Amino acid sequence: QVQLVESGGGLVQAGGSLRLTCAASGSIFDIGAMGWFRQAPGKQRELVATMTRGGIVNYADSGKGRFTISRDNAKNTVYLQMNSLKPEDTAVYYCNADARTTRLSNFRIYWGQGTQVTVSS
Repeated sequence: QVQLVESGGGLVQAGGSLRLTCAASGSIFDIGAMGWFRQAPGKQRELVATMTRGGIVNYADSGKGRFTISRDNAKNTVYLQMNSLKPEDTAVYYCNADARTTRLSNFRIYWGQGTQVTVSS
């Protein structure tokens, strides 16, 4: 199994910054794409940003120019730097990873438990 643990959430004022970290551990043979999603109360979970192992990134329009995703493949860790935060960024932020546990196993998506980000106006 693969475990993902997020950290770095919290309460911040509008215009502030936070850096989220997600570390993957467990029986990891290989990790492909890693990413961040978020879910606000009463809304569906939505994409924030993803990054392939080779560094190709994809951002949702809501975060372009404000959020930066990065990763350290050696540490199986992905980061999300969030600047110029807005109240509408308030949500639980989830990390995911497309990983496999052995050379012969299929890739599958794993999710973290989430970290709360609250942006006050």
